[in-house]
Amino acid sequence: MRERPAARGPQPLPPSPWQFPDPGDADPLPPVDCVAGGADLDPSTIVAAYRAGLFPMGDDGGAPLWWSPVIRGVLWPEQVRVSRSLRRSVARFTTTVDTAFADVVDGCADPGRPGAWIDAPIREAYVRLHDLGWAHSVEVWDGDDLVGGLYGLAIGDLFAGESMFHRATDASKVALVELCRRMAGGLVDVQWSTPHLASLGVVEVPREEYRRLVVRHRDRRTPGRWT
Repeated sequence: MRERPAARGPQPLPPSPWQFPDPGDADPLPPVDCVAGGADLDPSTIVAAYRAGLFPMGDDGGAPLWWSPVIRGVLWPEQVRVSRSLRRSVARFTTTVDTAFADVVDGCADPGRPGAWIDAPIREAYVRLHDLGWAHSVEVWDGDDLVGGLYGLAIGDLFAGESMFHRATDASKVALVELCRRMAGGLVDVQWSTPHLASLGVVEVPREEYRRLVVRHRDRRTPGRWT
């Protein structure tokens, strides 16, 4: 079922009571991908973490774990690779944004998928961020059927992708192409690269370079990306 779109612009949030290491500081993070545990999944906490180059995934006894991969996967939107067959898929499917956010999260959370990690607290946290205008989804439709999509957070001109799914060939790729069209001039973070993502143009950068990119993009805002 398609939902009413959330507010297009991010709503102001109170300061987070938790402090994350600012990427503009020189202090290095631990040389591991999982760098901290604790805090909470309140909207202001999650946004503060993304502004620091961190994201939540999994938990330790109920407390969120926070990740900042030593090697980060990123995609410059203008460099997305669209093959001839993918171009046909783009023409075949219909894409929308922010019309079925919870359904996209549920598609990504399907426990039958390898490596499924999205649990109820994560789902609730990101649906709330969507309602506040921070989290966005790209949906891919075959007629009235939702066949793929992705979701993540928009932090200025940085889109921090969380997950994607497909129920039809190329549907998640079509979502990524649409995301890159909307994010032209910005940056897409995919957390970790894979051979599949590399084939679409994702490259790997060291953590410190990614942290500099976060500083560069987190306070920029290009109007109209999600309208």
